[in-house]
Amino acid sequence: MYDKLTPSDVKKIEEEIEYRKLVVRKEAIEAVKEARSHGDLSENFEYYAAKKDKNKNESRIRYLERMLKTANVISDNSKEDEVGINNTVTVYFEEDDETETYRLVTTVRGNSIRGLISIESPLGKALMGHKAGDRVYIKVNEQYGYYVQIRSVENTTDDSQDKLRSF
Repeated sequence: MYDKLTPSDVKKIEEEIEYRKLVVRKEAIEAVKEARSHGDLSENFEYYAAKKDKNKNESRIRYLERMLKTANVISDNSKEDEVGINNTVTVYFEEDDETETYRLVTTVRGNSIRGLISIESPLGKALMGHKAGDRVYIKVNEQYGYYVQIRSVENTTDDSQDKLRSF
């Protein structure tokens, strides 16, 4: 795995693990007990659904714990005028004559629909370390790439709205 995580990512994962262990696990066990009390298990859909939910929660806990064990914790500090993790970047796409704004985040928080671009993506990798005004080549693969111009870089410190992606 070796996901790159910031200290705030680690904190959010630890909070999710704790919540799942203390709240979700208890609710799931109670749901299984309740469904089991309804009688014949061979025809009891509620029992199978409750067991499935319980197992899904346990699987998520194991996944998150394994992610923390193998994570590469990286700093989310960047220079004032350089693109780094948690910076909001406005870029101009020359081919499309469009301007878009993205926030660079770690892979586990990436969500392109919400404008959260992973630092592992071609766009994220290329933008890292550059400054406003730089023209950057984004290499998608061996045959294709494109140029963007960085219009602005803002340091974003509030990530209270960001949620970890659920798998």
